[in-house]
Amino acid sequence: FPTWKRTLARRARESQMKRFCRAQAIQRRLEEIEVTFRELEQQGIKLEKLLRDENESPADQQTQWTNQLLYLVQKKNNLMTEESDLMIAVQELKLEEQQCQLDEKLRSYMNKEDTLKTPEDEKAEQEILKQLVEVVNKRNVLIQLQEEKRLSEL
Repeated sequence: FPTWKRTLARRARESQMKRFCRAQAIQRRLEEIEVTFRELEQQGIKLEKLLRDENESPADQQTQWTNQLLYLVQKKNNLMTEESDLMIAVQELKLEEQQCQLDEKLRSYMNKEDTLKTPEDEKAEQEILKQLVEVVNKRNVLIQLQEEKRLSEL
């Protein structure tokens, strides 16, 4: 095994591990967001009940409950935005993994001597190249979506 092939294999394993760790971190955060959603929902239900049932309570108290309810809604909206960003990141990770697999397949065909390639090999190589371009285009669309989202938030 030449040195450059070992280096490529090692780098592929390292990038795969990085993607795996990122995917795990994203999954953990999505689970945390889900738990927080439930907690916010319960707090919101309590505040709504207080506002509906306590008509005789002082106006200051009702204003405080209303403000708390609005804060919960704002917090929930922020979490929904973060969840949306994480879902985009998940899609990006999937496409990145797919791109790496296609790169590896394409490299194996391209490393083959042209004189040894069968017509099926050449056809497979062209198909992989076509799929690779599609994956790169999909990743580009995701990046553009993130950029548009970031600009709209500013």
